[in-house]
Amino acid sequence: MNPIALIGAGPSGLAGARALSRAGIPFHGFEAGPDVGGLWNIDNPRSTMYESAHLISSRTTTEFAEFPMASTADYPGHRELLEYFRAYADAYGLRDHFRFDTRVTAVEPVDGDATGASGWRVTSATPAGETVTGDYSGVILANGTLAEPNVPDFRGEFAGELMHTSAYKSAKVFEGRRVLIIGAGNSGCDIAVDAVHHAASVDLSVRRGYYFVPRYLFGRPADTLNQGRPLPARLKQFIDTRVLRAFTGDPVRFGFPKPDYRIYESHPIVNTLILNHLGQGDLRVVPDIDRFDGRTVHFVDEHGADGTSGDYDLVVLATGYRLDYPFVDRAHLDWTAAAPELYLNIFPRSFNGLFVLGMIEASGIGWQGRYEQAELIAAYLAAERRAPDAASRFRAAAGRPWPDLTGGYRYLGLDRMSYYVNKDAYRRTMKRMLRTLPAASGAAAPGAPAASDHSTSTAGTRA
Repeated sequence: MNPIALIGAGPSGLAGARALSRAGIPFHGFEAGPDVGGLWNIDNPRSTMYESAHLISSRTTTEFAEFPMASTADYPGHRELLEYFRAYADAYGLRDHFRFDTRVTAVEPVDGDATGASGWRVTSATPAGETVTGDYSGVILANGTLAEPNVPDFRGEFAGELMHTSAYKSAKVFEGRRVLIIGAGNSGCDIAVDAVHHAASVDLSVRRGYYFVPRYLFGRPADTLNQGRPLPARLKQFIDTRVLRAFTGDPVRFGFPKPDYRIYESHPIVNTLILNHLGQGDLRVVPDIDRFDGRTVHFVDEHGADGTSGDYDLVVLATGYRLDYPFVDRAHLDWTAAAPELYLNIFPRSFNGLFVLGMIEASGIGWQGRYEQAELIAAYLAAERRAPDAASRFRAAAGRPWPDLTGGYRYLGLDRMSYYVNKDAYRRTMKRMLRTLPAASGAAAPGAPAASDHSTSTAGTRA
């Protein structure tokens, strides 16, 4: 049987490589960048990282369980995280499986058989510009969810500089300029905090309210609290809303609209420095955009009519990213609206040999959540080879009503929320589905230490 193709060597791709190695499943990895780490490698031309970027979830809730970070920082920066991924790859011999600086350009069914029964043909471009093709029994798409910038259409034209956050690297770009940041997600707020120290003025354009979560509560990283049995959704929302109000106050008093949803029904903003700077008058909140007119930006009022305006030199679009797997026909992934419709956010209904790894967003799910996805894929692939009846029963489960992965939360119907899950519900489901398959026993990667051995020695080997 042909090997598996694994596309991407960021956190999800490394999780896939580790799980496949442990299951003894042959695979070939492809990575467009020069090394492992994906977007966390700021020197990778395709990276969307910026100099001030740090984790917004804490180290212990984010790291791979078998490979604790050597860092003592609760929220490490991107350069330390890149070293972590390099160490992870080295510890388990994962680099040997990847072809770097190799960009996949097409994934197509062999002989045009969309069922995947004949396998998949992967076409890639090498650093020398050569086109290489290979046939694989399956393909795991782990190229990430934050590569294709979402650039909205605006009325009119802006005569200054227009930049998406994907192109932002350093706060030097703000020096002495009048700056407008459109969007107040986590990146938008991070960048606004950068800008206040350099720009002549900073405005933040928003169209909905947000919940702001401090990085620390009661002296501990906020996401390390209540790590035991999860509370029911409504009870957790009731308690946490009141705790946040006590610690951060009401964001409405700083100029933000009142949220029209409950906490955790959209991704919270893990940045309260933005509130400090608003309170100090270092920046201000302005409404949604109506239109551009040269260097003037017109805003809407609460009734949608022409409101105020401001003049700017630089507009930064903190408008997020679109999910994109550009090298494979969307029909093969059951793509509907903003995202593929996949069983467990991994498997197309047809089980055609394509698998998506990393297409999950959830507060606190961390890279371990991605590894558990990879573990399930590896177990299924092993069952196809060694226990076909178990694999058949697994596929049959996808024909029944799918598990509820929301944990009781009513997520906003936004494109970026189309593959959002509740971490507790999702990881619980991953573990339950893994138990329906035989253990994916196989040879570990050559030279790789056992997980139990490494977890007790990592501080010594990486200090």
